[in-house]
Amino acid sequence: MEVINGELLKPAGEEKLGIKATESNGVVDKEIIKTRYGNENLSISVHFSPSSNSNVNQDDPAGDTTKPEDIIAVTPKINGYRQTIQPDFHLPKPEAPPGLSPSPPSQPYENGDAVARSKSLSESFTAVDMPSIGKFIKERSNSLSERISKRFSSLKFDDGDDDYMNNKVKSFDSGVTEFKISGLKVVVMLKSNDEEEQIKGRVSFFSRSNCRDCTAVRSFFRERGLKFVEINIDVYRQREKELIERTGSSQVPQIFFNDKLFGGLVALNSLRNSGGFEERLKEMLGKKCSGDAPAPPVYGFDDHEEESTDDMVGMVKVLRQRLPIQDRLMKMKIVKNCFAGREMVEVLIHHFDCGRKKAVEIGKQLARKHFIHHVFGENDFEDGNHYYRFLEHEPFIPKCYNFRGSTNDSEPKPAVVVGQRLNKIMSAILESYASDDRRHVDYAGISKSEEFRRYVNLVQDLHRVDLLKLSQDEKLAFFLNLHNAMIIHAVIRVGCPEGAIERRSFSSNFQYIVGGSSFSLNTITNGILRSNRRSPYSLVKPFGTGDKRLEVALPKVNPLIHFGLCIGTRSSPTVRFFTSQGIEAELRSAAREFFQRSGMEVDLEKRTVYLTRIIKWFSGDFGQEKEILRCVINYLDATKAGLLTHLLGDGGPVNIVYQDYDWSINS
Repeated sequence: MEVINGELLKPAGEEKLGIKATESNGVVDKEIIKTRYGNENLSISVHFSPSSNSNVNQDDPAGDTTKPEDIIAVTPKINGYRQTIQPDFHLPKPEAPPGLSPSPPSQPYENGDAVARSKSLSESFTAVDMPSIGKFIKERSNSLSERISKRFSSLKFDDGDDDYMNNKVKSFDSGVTEFKISGLKVVVMLKSNDEEEQIKGRVSFFSRSNCRDCTAVRSFFRERGLKFVEINIDVYRQREKELIERTGSSQVPQIFFNDKLFGGLVALNSLRNSGGFEERLKEMLGKKCSGDAPAPPVYGFDDHEEESTDDMVGMVKVLRQRLPIQDRLMKMKIVKNCFAGREMVEVLIHHFDCGRKKAVEIGKQLARKHFIHHVFGENDFEDGNHYYRFLEHEPFIPKCYNFRGSTNDSEPKPAVVVGQRLNKIMSAILESYASDDRRHVDYAGISKSEEFRRYVNLVQDLHRVDLLKLSQDEKLAFFLNLHNAMIIHAVIRVGCPEGAIERRSFSSNFQYIVGGSSFSLNTITNGILRSNRRSPYSLVKPFGTGDKRLEVALPKVNPLIHFGLCIGTRSSPTVRFFTSQGIEAELRSAAREFFQRSGMEVDLEKRTVYLTRIIKWFSGDFGQEKEILRCVINYLDATKAGLLTHLLGDGGPVNIVYQDYDWSINS
């Protein structure tokens, strides 16, 4: 930087604010400059007057002392860019160079003094202010855009540079190409084929849950990158009638290109093998579909179903209006929202013109249908000063996520029918919103889907179902499916806790009303499926003596349930749903998949078997460790089974180490 006639000139290619010292009341210590500006991200350049006799190295201001009039400018660099920074308050206060008018005071110094910033009147001198910073950012972004465009162009036309492609471009089977450009990562999604841009119509197909042919059609469309509309007639049951009208049968899958019936999986395979699929697709979908094509499912509209009204609903409505429902003192406890048995008998006699004996019998029927319950579960219904409450007034209601303001007063459907519908709708959800191996679930997508909205409506049918009519296999499948469905619902509503301690409250507080009682994730697992056994690290059983839910608990534990229960974590078994007809075979398949994936590893040299921590937590269900290993062999692949058989057969010691558990969500 030079001084000519008292004015500061800007070197070519740089923008900095020069400050001329005019006071010379001492010497300037270079350590002060270094202390104020010197750090790992900032370097200092001190510019001296050409007439200065100083012998100080200009690149190192921390040497000898120099008079203030010798210093023209102090220009720091932060991260490589020159910045304008106010001089230290120890330095003499600068004045504006001749010809420049002072601007309003800038930020005060540390000692309270302010310095006036100069303002340029020349177009050739630009101060470092916000507009120039914005201009700098804009120029940098334009430069970056040009570099990205050039790099894409080189990737498109320079096919011969193998080393460049190997180092800079990474291609994936999914059609995603990754570019790495000077520290910037750019991911470009490439279309699978050119015909996709020309498709104006709609591909749709009718399906059912758990249908292998439907899965094959779905996978084919996904692999081709084709958008399609799936109409699952297990979810949208009214659409089955439309399917029969269009095709003459209810057989699935049935594929439509616009309003034209294409056929099923056989027709799709035939056209794919002949190589004419793209041409046929382009031909049939070259124009927008008409209103005659199968309509996509619409969110928020339920199928009209005739619900049979419970024949006792009329009595219940009268009782809700006439009974004196209030808080009472019973056994030294305040019992909320209850009424006495004799009070209900009096209302029934008065309003329905029946005798006392008949009124008591009506009360027992209402209790069996779960309209009312004894406050302590001591009896069904009796006349006298026994206290009862309506189901909607139970204290567990606020924790029940399938309660939506009122109980379902329709005639209860059979529990096995509700369980089958739950299986089908949740299977349809997984087919659309989970990976093919079911290890990853799109909870956000599920929460916005029409299928999940219908599931939330469906679980209200659980309020008053009769669980005692379920067989053992039906009960096992029913509660396994209910648990896995509740996990998905719980993750969507309250999130997935990461850790064993947080998981305890999560498992206890998320509940459903099922058959007039509350069931949490914990009570389903340990109370029903494990025959009322203590959960890990718990001192009490889920159900106490006299709990009505004990009547529903399974008589013995099937240890394979632990490989069918998903709790929404990466280390838990994959989420699946079961049928009562094939529950045993399906549980064995679940165990086989779990152990072959990551549930067990064998290190022959160290004579160590690494087992899932689930077995440690529920060791009482599996037996002794050696018995566990012999049992596990039945679910391993040939390699692991051979290694484990060798360890168990040579008579040497076998070490068992339990794997760490990954509590992160399986999304």
